[in-house]
Amino acid sequence: MATQIQDSASQIAALNAANSSLAKKKPTDANSPGAQQDKFLLMLTTQLKNQDPLNPMDNAAITSQMAQLNTVSGITQLNSTLQALSDSMAMGQSVSATSMIGHGVLVPGSALNLANGQAIGGMELTKPADSVKVTVQDAAGNTVNTMQLGAQKAGVIPFAWDGKTDAGKVAADGAYKFTVEATLSDTTTDPATLTTTNPATLAYGTVNAVTPGVKGATVDVGTLGDFALSAVKQVM
Repeated sequence: MATQIQDSASQIAALNAANSSLAKKKPTDANSPGAQQDKFLLMLTTQLKNQDPLNPMDNAAITSQMAQLNTVSGITQLNSTLQALSDSMAMGQSVSATSMIGHGVLVPGSALNLANGQAIGGMELTKPADSVKVTVQDAAGNTVNTMQLGAQKAGVIPFAWDGKTDAGKVAADGAYKFTVEATLSDTTTDPATLTTTNPATLAYGTVNAVTPGVKGATVDVGTLGDFALSAVKQVM
């Protein structure tokens, strides 16, 4: 019995000493691992002070609780380390992305800008196509030019328009838009059966600036707008 009371007194004395040390520490973030440990020690001290001296807490129970706290603290510190690593990678990605400034890129969009008889666009095919057709339209939605690009492999496919209309005339410089139609023969059943899809269209623009962000870098592609770095399908 005396041994139990002595053990209880020793536990409280040790934790009181720890709490006195904590009281001298500078305030920390309430969500930090150190602050969580401080709260735990304060709660444990209070629990020991109010326990039955004749039936004190088992040393093994206290050790177990301390071990659990250390596990939680370790996980919190690991998360902090991973976050720091992620932030570092994002910053490195942003720095690397600055090399695209001044270069042309293909990003999601259907705009086609004709300047000096030259316009560039693109598409992304999820599977090979037997034939691909690009239809260029003016601002009013009138068809200006139709290009047959033939068979194409899957992936990002850029194309160039020379500014000529279907009638052979030179189109005026300015803003146009385009659509893409891909045709695939169904050779698994009937070769005469054709499947037509509309692949994703890609607009061409020049990268003016790169801005770091919490979720990664964004690139300023002029009149096309800002895009996440992952949206850039090809650098040209």
